[in-house]
Amino acid sequence: MVRVSRVLSGSICDEMGVVAGTELLTVNGRPLADFLDWEFLTAEDELVIEARLPDGQEIVYELERPEGEPLGVELEPPTIRRCANKCEFCFIEGLPQGLRKPLYVRDDDYRLSFAYGNFATLSNVKERDIARILEYRLSPLYVSVHATPWEARKVLLNNPRVPNIVEQLTRLAAGGIQFHCQIVVVPGLNDGDVLEASLRDLWALGDAVLSVALVPVGVTQFSHLYTGKPMDAENAGLILDAVERWEERALAERGDRWVYGSDELYLLSEHPLPDAEHYGDFAQIENGVGSVAALRARVSEGLAELPRLEGKRIGVVTGVSMGALMPELLDKLSERTGASFELLIMENSLFGPTTTTAGLLVGADIRRALADRHDLDLALIPAETINDDGLFLDDERFIALRETLPMPVFPSYDFIDVLAFEGEPHLSGRAA
Repeated sequence: MVRVSRVLSGSICDEMGVVAGTELLTVNGRPLADFLDWEFLTAEDELVIEARLPDGQEIVYELERPEGEPLGVELEPPTIRRCANKCEFCFIEGLPQGLRKPLYVRDDDYRLSFAYGNFATLSNVKERDIARILEYRLSPLYVSVHATPWEARKVLLNNPRVPNIVEQLTRLAAGGIQFHCQIVVVPGLNDGDVLEASLRDLWALGDAVLSVALVPVGVTQFSHLYTGKPMDAENAGLILDAVERWEERALAERGDRWVYGSDELYLLSEHPLPDAEHYGDFAQIENGVGSVAALRARVSEGLAELPRLEGKRIGVVTGVSMGALMPELLDKLSERTGASFELLIMENSLFGPTTTTAGLLVGADIRRALADRHDLDLALIPAETINDDGLFLDDERFIALRETLPMPVFPSYDFIDVLAFEGEPHLSGRAA
């Protein structure tokens, strides 16, 4: 069912009399199942829309829309298709109990893969789903492949009924669909020969596979399903060796690197991290591929915009994995601004010491780092720690936490976003 949550004032639908709560039933005779149907079927200029108003009245709207003008409705979120797999390395299975309910939703939804770049395994798609993907040309999709050899994939996903991913991707590729793929590498399960076979199979799909990211398995102290070995420096180095071999081939034959190792692999193996040019358009930056390079580039490009902040003391909170990389950036910021930057490296109190990513720090970690630091004029925390509702993963509200701390505190993606465009006013008193 497709139901309207909001109608924009002055829009076409507002003028037609559509109100919040209206059920949208069909467009040009085609039933509506979800937001995808609405988005694609209303792309026409001449529309006949059947709807049911909140009072039960059914009505038919006929309209001829000016080219490119939006209809002006927002829809209620769809029912999310849940994951039927039981992957040992699933992040959600590594969450502690007692967090807010949405965090435990294990989505595996090809619609969200297309709309938002969420990774999906395609293990739950039916024939009708394949038909929709092809009809609507839902491309690119973000696919959690993990392994292409069928038996290995069944073990990894802990699902004996998982379909053959090579057959699925081949069929979709024949229909013009392209993919960004990820392989979460679990030592002993899908590294070595299985990894090589997976890369060969994906390479054979040609231009349909736009990129492949290799990501090391990550576990928390609550990962009760995981029985394998953690990723270590030796294994991370072997995976990067495979990345380099395939990069070399891809550059020679296709002109781009095609396969990328996540930043964590470089950090674990103590290999030098590539520069920004290595990652092209950063297609998988949300997957931890090229994040450090992008941060370094943004700092270098933004230094000229920074004001002088002579004598100011600025605290920078980060996770363990970024601890060794931050000093070079903070030295550049200090030289440019005249401020003194202090790095505060925090171990994750919620997920445990094996979780070292800065973006997974929680409110309690921020409080622990800053509560007694009356000597700081300003503190910056990773913006990725806070969701769109202003909440940390431990349900701490950023605004409430900030009010308890003795200095202005600001979420920052790259330092420049706070220091350049907000600048001196932050240093004159408490945050608003």
